[in-house]
Amino acid sequence: MAKITSVSPLAPAAFPDLPEIDGVKFATAAAGVKYQGRTDVMLATLVPGTVVAGAFTRSATRSAPVLDCQEKLGKPSDAGAAILVNSGNSNAFTGKTGVASVQAITAAVAKACDVPLDRVFTSSTGVIGEPLPHERITAALDSLSKSTAADGIAGAAKAIMTTDTFPKGSSATVDLDGKTVSIAGIAKGSGMIAPDMATMLVYIFTDAKIEQKALQALVSTSNETTFNSITVDSDTSTSDSLIVAATGASGVAVDTHEGFANALHGVMQDLAHQVVRDGEGATKFVEINVNGAASDADAKIHAMAIANSPLVKTAIAGEDPNWGRIVMAVGKSGAAADRDRLSIRFGDIEVAKDGWRSESYSEEAAAAQMKKDHIVIGADIGIGTGKATVWTCDLTHDYIAINADYRS
Repeated sequence: MAKITSVSPLAPAAFPDLPEIDGVKFATAAAGVKYQGRTDVMLATLVPGTVVAGAFTRSATRSAPVLDCQEKLGKPSDAGAAILVNSGNSNAFTGKTGVASVQAITAAVAKACDVPLDRVFTSSTGVIGEPLPHERITAALDSLSKSTAADGIAGAAKAIMTTDTFPKGSSATVDLDGKTVSIAGIAKGSGMIAPDMATMLVYIFTDAKIEQKALQALVSTSNETTFNSITVDSDTSTSDSLIVAATGASGVAVDTHEGFANALHGVMQDLAHQVVRDGEGATKFVEINVNGAASDADAKIHAMAIANSPLVKTAIAGEDPNWGRIVMAVGKSGAAADRDRLSIRFGDIEVAKDGWRSESYSEEAAAAQMKKDHIVIGADIGIGTGKATVWTCDLTHDYIAINADYRS
């Protein structure tokens, strides 16, 4: 079965022009970890004083690189730092061999970049259960460390791709007290996407000056309504990592600036949406809004039940306005609901009201909504004030084609 290689129909027109972040440099290499004829390793170096925050998968089978990063995160240091990412092999479910690979890579990066060992953060993405040929990565480190450049972020976005059909980038600039702070981020993710953090690999850089605890608080808060509010296939990866690095090079303190928090959230949300738009085989970007739930937490449970339902997702793929599947998903979610108070909308079309098909329901109008590239589904549970929004995509034949021969 042939792999699907065409670019997602939901992809942006082009990779964005991301600003250079003072204090960050990038380099890429074709190490041949798995792929031939393309870059598959990314190195980012960070100036002394950079603070690092992050979030990681809560999978019980998370990878050796994830465990290593979690242990290092938050430790105080004024030294420089480095991030090393490889694609093609996730170094997950590899036991002591995987730990040894992380140790070898972090030691080599620390030496090549002249940074402390506990300031080297690594990520691996790709096939699970195969030993990582880390010697191919360490062999490339000398040239990587000598070729870093401030304008290399676009190349870095390409190097971390696996089944992605396009590189993902986003940025923001915010004026704070007459001074400009910049944010730029990249992500990879296409399949094995379901929240429980952060459903992919994401690296965000800013020249803002901020304390580590304050940055971590912002990242954790925004993560819940961005990366933890998307799903492609309900499967949580062993390798999900979100790392945010603030170099402080702008000299602008942002610990209490709402404008910076909003800008960071915007970049995170944009990257999260791009991952959904690149969902394996996706042809529809789907926004699900739930309100009227007993609590915000219950609203999210309902929303994720709708978003993860294969029956809902295949109906969307077939452009079938089968609103009964929304009723089913709400009913099975486990969160509080009342059949006779449930209302459902497709876009601005009311299809069900208070537990019954709407008197104004038009199959033709509902079907027209399903033909759009961006579909909005609304569910009013009718029992409270809780609300939540999540994003997903449809489920098509191409998802099977991509994943049936992923290891070939």
